[in-house]
Amino acid sequence: MESKRNKIALVTGGSRGLGKDMALNLAKKGLDVVLTYNSKKAEADDVVTEIEKLGQKAAAIQLNVADVSSFDLFFQNIASILKSTFGADKIDFLINNAGVGLHESFLTTTTAQFDDMVNIQFKGPFFLTQKALEVLNDGGGIVNISSGLTRFSFPGYSTYASMKGAMETLTKYQAKELGERKIRVNIVAPGAIETDFGGGAVRDNEQLNQLIASLTALGRVGLPDDIGGVVAFLCTDDAKWVNGQRIEVSGGTNL
Repeated sequence: MESKRNKIALVTGGSRGLGKDMALNLAKKGLDVVLTYNSKKAEADDVVTEIEKLGQKAAAIQLNVADVSSFDLFFQNIASILKSTFGADKIDFLINNAGVGLHESFLTTTTAQFDDMVNIQFKGPFFLTQKALEVLNDGGGIVNISSGLTRFSFPGYSTYASMKGAMETLTKYQAKELGERKIRVNIVAPGAIETDFGGGAVRDNEQLNQLIASLTALGRVGLPDDIGGVVAFLCTDDAKWVNGQRIEVSGGTNL
């Protein structure tokens, strides 16, 4: 009897930090994974090896989410990799994780910084998802990534958080409009996490780390492995009735 094909998740920015943990948790749930990286190919290849050790298929492919003009070629590459590595022609889940932060006060933010954030955090995932719909199976799902900073404010994140707020609104519209294809769309909003994100400030700045911990009900800042399991859950049948939701994963920050 032919074995049932594993479902496939595409994770953008899956070579490190939160994206790496998402990719590994998806594999632990029995999904095969395509992950993208911007510049760190060696790190991405290491994640592929880790996923294969978990018994799942995996592949890594280069993508700059800020460059919308590159998406057609990217999806040509995806089609080729799906066929050669996975014996498939479509994916089941898209996780829009790739991105960088910006810490700059509202007063001093430049138009160049603003445009970078638009391209990376909103325009990129907007049009990447639009194109991904051609290779996304009906009944699949999309997980967008936001930030706790859309609910509470820390000075210096006005631009970054505004783009994430746009993604939260978009998520509801996507859930509504893609419902006829039975595609679920949700958004996960991590609190402050100890990674190299934003220059590693939360991880390396002890004063900032302690401040955030003091504002968090569970008394610490987040770690990458606090987030990946929630994203993976949303890509399983256990979450089949969760749709159009913002799920904050912050340990109870600023309650």
